[in-house]
Amino acid sequence: MTDTSYSTTGTLIERMGIELLEASPERIVGTMPVDGNTQPYGLLHGGASVVLAETLGSVGAALHAGENRIAVGLDINATHHRAARGGVVTGTATALSLGNTLASYDVVVTDEDGKRVCTARITCLLRDAAPGSKAG
Repeated sequence: MTDTSYSTTGTLIERMGIELLEASPERIVGTMPVDGNTQPYGLLHGGASVVLAETLGSVGAALHAGENRIAVGLDINATHHRAARGGVVTGTATALSLGNTLASYDVVVTDEDGKRVCTARITCLLRDAAPGSKAG
């Protein structure tokens, strides 16, 4: 996996249990446990799927942006197809468009049987980092 040049300690990524398995500007793969990320009925919370999608798309956009640049979320939408009740879900973000100022990704979240749980699309704005910031 490519180094993201920042720590996830104390972040939502850590709290949700998201693990990155593969990361490049073109494709990002990560997992997240269902346990601990459910709604009151014991099903994977739809917002948790969106957090996974935004994390993956943002990592890819940041890698594409390059050194001394940052990626910030501009738009995200998601369609929830089926419930996940346990185990781990896997998100795969695939670049749709990688430009100088915008990066967009299609993100597919699947359960352990490979069934689609959620489809999301995220667009990030790419900009120069503020002087002295923690940009990669």
